[in-house]
Amino acid sequence: MSVTRQILLALVLGIITGLALNAGTHALPAGSVAWLDANLLTPVGKVFLRLLQFVVVPMVFGALILSLTNRDAGADVGRFAGRLLIGYVLTSAVALALGMLVAQWLAPGTGTESLVSQAPEGRNADSLSQWLVGLVPNNPFAALGGGGLLQVIFAAALIGIAMRALPQESEPLHRLIESGYRVSLKVLEFVLKLAPLGVFALITSVIATQGLDLLMRLGMYVLGLTLALALMALLYLLLLGLVGARPLDFVRHFGQSLGFAFGTASSGATLPLALGNARSYGMNDSLASFALPFGTALKRDGAAVLQGFNALFVAQLFNVDITTSLVITVFTTGLLVSFSTAGVPGAGLVAMTTVLGAAGLPLEGVAVVAGVDRFTDGLRTALNVMGNCANAALLARLDGRAGRSTAAELAQESPAA
Repeated sequence: MSVTRQILLALVLGIITGLALNAGTHALPAGSVAWLDANLLTPVGKVFLRLLQFVVVPMVFGALILSLTNRDAGADVGRFAGRLLIGYVLTSAVALALGMLVAQWLAPGTGTESLVSQAPEGRNADSLSQWLVGLVPNNPFAALGGGGLLQVIFAAALIGIAMRALPQESEPLHRLIESGYRVSLKVLEFVLKLAPLGVFALITSVIATQGLDLLMRLGMYVLGLTLALALMALLYLLLLGLVGARPLDFVRHFGQSLGFAFGTASSGATLPLALGNARSYGMNDSLASFALPFGTALKRDGAAVLQGFNALFVAQLFNVDITTSLVITVFTTGLLVSFSTAGVPGAGLVAMTTVLGAAGLPLEGVAVVAGVDRFTDGLRTALNVMGNCANAALLARLDGRAGRSTAAELAQESPAA
């Protein structure tokens, strides 16, 4: 059985097992489900995620360096970054608008006032200048140790450009990085063998501890958010079809990454799989090894849909008039926040307090959706990954450049491919 099918099977079995454990809470000894979650399910899931995060940074760093030191790569990176950013802004704006339109149409906030409780504490968003300063690491080791993908990209770009300027002197370092990249691929091969177990533990933990009661009470909210996410996914498939980027092949090759993203709710942990899927899809590796880490750090279509949808949901919940100025404020702040939302479970709720605060909406609305956030978080993460990979595929098709780089040749034997 392929890894993709194993992950999907683990998802189904995890949901069934979680439902069984949650339904049997009263029949089982008191506290047994909580004990099982705290001592087995959650630790197994966290260990698996940490193993994936362990391989992300060296794999991304190595792929970027090898691509940058390849011929014509220096000019490619600047062109890729500029075109990707334009695509990110446009598609994120569409995602945000879709979330707001679906919320306005379905009005999921009406009739749920009884669910209002104390909201989590908000935080102030970083200013643009602070965010830009944070992209530059103090030193390359701090970037690699901190795990921030944008800092890793910045460090790799700087080092790669310097290595291109000194081809003979940098040859020993090039061989070292090439060797490290091979090793990271082998580590990924080991970690992927645990993917079904890790996904099973993560999804079982969520269902067993949270159940479906609140999900049913917020059924219209979940339905509306899921519809908005699905519409954005369909739009990407339509765009891929329009440019001849084989949307069915895209789903087939990236299905592993999408299923994994749904189960783990972590786009960062999904990145190694997405890189391998991009190679099997036939994407130019010079583009994939830059665009996918870049998009993992920046591209959040799921977060954009969430911010637009949730803001109007909260306005409906508290009977706040949806004025033009409120819509403009939500759209502007939601678009900016979507680019700075961390690619980890639960980050959308933290970012939501920033959007609500800027629009003058009650933060108590966050508490209403907090209970079902993990259920929809997987769907949003899957859209994040799909949007990231689709933008790279669209650019690859429109750019028209062919050929595979050194990083791709090294990865030919990788199981992720």
